Amino acid sequence: MKLSAFGQKFTADAGITSLMDDLGNALASGDDMIMMGGGNPGQIPEVQERLQAILAQISQDADATRRMVGIYDPPQGEKQFIAALVDLLNDEYGWGLTPANIALTNGSQAAFFMLFNMFAGDYGNGQHKHVLLPLAPEYIGYADAGIAPDLFRAVRPEISFTGPHEFKYRVDFDALEVRADTGAICVSRPTNPTGNVITDDEMSRLEALARSHDVPLIVDGAYGTPFPSLLFVDAEPRWNEQIILCLSLSKLGMPAARTGIVIAAEPVIKALSGINAIMNLATGSFGAMLAEPLVRSGEILPMSRELVCPFYRAKMERAVNVFTEAMGEDCRWYIHKPEGAMFLWLWFPDLPVSSLELYQRLKARGVLVVSGHYFFPGLAEDGWRHRHECLRVTYSQDDDRVAEGLRRIADEVRAIWLEHPSVSA
Repeated sequence: MKLSAFGQKFTADAGITSLMDDLGNALASGDDMIMMGGGNPGQIPEVQERLQAILAQISQDADATRRMVGIYDPPQGEKQFIAALVDLLNDEYGWGLTPANIALTNGSQAAFFMLFNMFAGDYGNGQHKHVLLPLAPEYIGYADAGIAPDLFRAVRPEISFTGPHEFKYRVDFDALEVRADTGAICVSRPTNPTGNVITDDEMSRLEALARSHDVPLIVDGAYGTPFPSLLFVDAEPRWNEQIILCLSLSKLGMPAARTGIVIAAEPVIKALSGINAIMNLATGSFGAMLAEPLVRSGEILPMSRELVCPFYRAKMERAVNVFTEAMGEDCRWYIHKPEGAMFLWLWFPDLPVSSLELYQRLKARGVLVVSGHYFFPGLAEDGWRHRHECLRVTYSQDDDRVAEGLRRIADEVRAIWLEHPSVSA
């Protein structure tokens, strides 16, 4: 079978493909694999019960059922959900939105594919633009989302140590350069994979850079504010016409509904809706209609802050305690300061094997994680060893299974050091 350049690119090995294949194969095989690789959310009983109640109401309403499964929505997305979201965000934050400022997509991954290729890539006449990622590491799903090659340019972070076994990435503004060939700036907040939350001051400085160079600042808020609010530090929700804010219903507990939300200036939403029509005809109605009562009542905000956030904070604290005890003090290891999302980002400086080899060894021990090297799109392979010394693990699933997985990781790392006694730990 002969494939075009597009076909070759999107059938080649990719980090996100490997991750989803591993997850799917492990689940389908029935093996007793400890699943700490993907970002599948945990099941919060109170949230699931509320969603079940809404679904039952819809099923008993013939008109609502028809709207959910029997008609196409416009390419911009389900109108009643968008109207409810406009009212909620304007009432809560005074953003001055209209329905023309919001579009829905079939999941956030689809949204970023469209946005990245709208603002970066081939502009004609030999001009090629990139998406600037100010803080590597960044989300694995960005890496292969560009139709054109070399779609991303990333910047190494500053690393500060915030505890005996804790560190934090910060934007290195001295190294950050917005150039003529920068088409957009993009950050995730909280950051997937690290759980880092870019500070309000860093956000203000990035927005100022975007405005001064007339490029959009794309903010991936899939884990962030105003919902689902997987935040363990203070972070102000932020939007104006310089910002493209991308939200999701997945981490509320609706990943299968595949509902992404894009809030942006009207020309961006109009363009996105046009691409949506070509790629999908329309977005699915299921997630929007399931969440619409939560948005219309405003319930989605206290649900996020009072149920979802504490659920993950407690899991994070348990996971950190287990791993700290398992690793001990006789070798070098760090956890990125966990400020949000549902991941621990583990750093093993000078480990004698790469993170990819460590991933393979852990997989053989029945623990599925993600090698950190996948999370540096746009950063040239410049010999920076750090990018091959990290793992991403999720703590969203059953606490006992997570604890067992973390202990196996610690055992394997310690075993590797014992295999290489000549290398100082």
